[in-house]
Amino acid sequence: MLIQEFKRYFFSELSNLYPDTEIQSFFTILVEFKLHLSRIQLALEHNFQLDNDDLDFLKNALLKLKNQIPIQYIVGETAFYGMIFKVDKNVLIPRPETEELVEWIVQNHKNSNSLKILDIGTGSGCIAISLAKNLPNAEVSAIDISSEAVNIAKNNADFNKVKVNFIHADILSMKQLENNFDIIVSNPPYVRELEKAQMQQNVLSNEPHIALFVENENPLLFYDKIADLAKKHLTKNGVLYFEINQYLGTETVDLLKSKGFKHVKLKKDIYGVDRIVRCEILEVRY
Repeated sequence: MLIQEFKRYFFSELSNLYPDTEIQSFFTILVEFKLHLSRIQLALEHNFQLDNDDLDFLKNALLKLKNQIPIQYIVGETAFYGMIFKVDKNVLIPRPETEELVEWIVQNHKNSNSLKILDIGTGSGCIAISLAKNLPNAEVSAIDISSEAVNIAKNNADFNKVKVNFIHADILSMKQLENNFDIIVSNPPYVRELEKAQMQQNVLSNEPHIALFVENENPLLFYDKIADLAKKHLTKNGVLYFEINQYLGTETVDLLKSKGFKHVKLKKDIYGVDRIVRCEILEVRY
């Protein structure tokens, strides 16, 4: 089958589920991944003949897309902050707004001679690995409750040629950290159960709920716990960064201020919603 012929079939099968722009994106990702053809090459090679292996892969991917499986899980990888990260159903798919969190940290600390950084709830390792790659003077550690996620993150660190100390642990049960840090960063679970109705079905059906959801009654559970640990284990003038629930920006800021954090700054993301918080501890508690 010619690739352009399959492309027409691909669009017709998905047209009732996704907008054309998204279908085009899916097709481009699959072709680049399997056939190593760029969008320009694809446009020029109308008569490219798919062999049986290529056709089987594309048909299988089409079936998964019809079942609302994310394209990143289908190809097993995604791009984040200029790097490739392996992903599967055991880790969240890294989001563009999390790249903004990483960028904020990199820009604020790129001139530091030495740093100790802890990433809490690392998942695929995207934050920790990106910081290790772009802050070469940093010593980076990362924690996750999921052993599967820790294994994926370790593989991603190896793949991207950086050193990160990964720890398998439940942050909610930890009374203290093993070390002190200049920076603690976390993108913890923050979606309330009541917000499920606003989420896309492919996220609800495929991405790990343990990394997404918190109870309606205690949505700042992780922020409260991590802030307490940060008070004990941040160095003088140490900095705490959070990715947050866009609907709970004021509440998150108030929580941090109530615990004695200073210079609390709330930042909007590329979509114009509250998404990142930065604050400092001026007193050393340990």
